Amino acid sequence: MKPFTPLLLVLLLLISGCTTLGTQRDVSGYVPLNRSVSEVPEDQLLDIWIEVFDPGVLPTDPEDAAGLSQDIREAEARYLPEQLRATMEKTGYWGAVRMVPRGTEGSEVLVSGTILVSDGEQLELAISAQDATGRQWFNAVYEAEVPALVYQSTRRRGEPFQSLYNAIANDLAKFRSSLTAADITNIRRVAELRFATDLAPEAFAGYLERSESGDYRIVHLPSYDDPMYRRVQAIRERDFLLIDTLNGHFDNFYREMDKPYSEWRRARSEEAAALRAIEKEALKRKLLGIAAIAGAIAIEVSGNSSNAGGRVARDVLVLGGAYAIKTGFDKDSETEIHRDAIEELGESFASEAQPLVVEVEGETHELTGSAEAQYSQWRGLLKQIYTIETGLPGTVN
Repeated sequence: MKPFTPLLLVLLLLISGCTTLGTQRDVSGYVPLNRSVSEVPEDQLLDIWIEVFDPGVLPTDPEDAAGLSQDIREAEARYLPEQLRATMEKTGYWGAVRMVPRGTEGSEVLVSGTILVSDGEQLELAISAQDATGRQWFNAVYEAEVPALVYQSTRRRGEPFQSLYNAIANDLAKFRSSLTAADITNIRRVAELRFATDLAPEAFAGYLERSESGDYRIVHLPSYDDPMYRRVQAIRERDFLLIDTLNGHFDNFYREMDKPYSEWRRARSEEAAALRAIEKEALKRKLLGIAAIAGAIAIEVSGNSSNAGGRVARDVLVLGGAYAIKTGFDKDSETEIHRDAIEELGESFASEAQPLVVEVEGETHELTGSAEAQYSQWRGLLKQIYTIETGLPGTVN
């Protein structure tokens, strides 16, 4: 993998604190998906939200960054979590599995991710998960590498990095299995109260207590028939409907992006492999040329070039060496052609993967760069609805 990865992992560990399942998972091999062998009772199902990933930064090395762009990364930040969501839905361990904009409040379990490396051959994701109580489930880096041959196989079906998503889903299920029924009930209640507090801070501020470490503890619960709390629950259902609407758009974006993204990854992987082969051949030719010229110099220095045979050997070595070096540099020019092809593929994909325009509440918005803003506006509208319905002042930001 990339040479800076160990340092990056140390920094992530220092920032995030201790982790439950370690900081690095190499999942280049096959990892089967862990599925529930029995149906989980409904009251023990946790809803899990997966945030739109942080696109991260592009490599600083020009060769590593060839064919990549921030537009592609922004598209991947919405494509990759959708792949994880689809994987987790197959496990049977969860309630609703939803994709949400970054910074969405009210989840029972929240999964966040950052794209560290993604170039068709390598995928490296920093994934963290925590529940509504503030309990950190894990914070780990998952990395996988697939050879270009994977894309060349006509028998290949499905996602080439599926084992990586399976590993993440398995780790989430593993931690969930360590929770007691009381833990799960507490998580669900805290999630409801955090939503209520976000919606109407003055009315519900006293129900939760937050420690210095960021953990939430229930101080007391509202009564079951509390009309204010029942209004909050009704508004929360409206919020779920809007999130489900957003998920429909994310799903459409995923389907539209799937084919061009798969072709881009295949083509870039093949171009990168061809580039490496040409660079290796170019270096070999240059070294042979240099060795030949060095041999000619040795003949000259030894004085053997004074006879006809020595002169012929010297001249052959010089000419052959010069030709080998020339063809080596010719190969270098071919690498430029392949680099240009990679760049062109990247630009072509970026143009095909532009965000979809969606309509919410009568306004059109682009998912990229505006889904988060749109959802923020929606939350503001929910607060207005609560204010109107309850007549309580000071609940609208």
